[in-house]
Amino acid sequence: MEIGIDVKQPDGTCDDKNCPFHGSLKVRGQIIEGKVVSDKMHKTVVVQRDYYHYLPKFERYEKRRARYLAHNPSCIGAKIGDSVKIMECRPISKAKSFVIIEKS
Repeated sequence: MEIGIDVKQPDGTCDDKNCPFHGSLKVRGQIIEGKVVSDKMHKTVVVQRDYYHYLPKFERYEKRRARYLAHNPSCIGAKIGDSVKIMECRPISKAKSFVIIEKS
């Protein structure tokens, strides 16, 4: 099934209703690239994105990081250390509003 953006379809299949490829979850909004730093939760991973923020007062950059909870469909099956693309979707739980769309 096509999700509206140019990403590689996952090899496996799944019966997850919150999968954008095999279920009924619609994706929209931001696309973020990051690295999986935790996969201890059921069907959920923590994706971390590192970036630099400019401080005009000191004319320097500082390192910052953002961590997102993302749904991990079983057809993708991301593990710790994988580089992934996540995309915004409707809220799946209290803190989870992203879903993995591709492993890089």
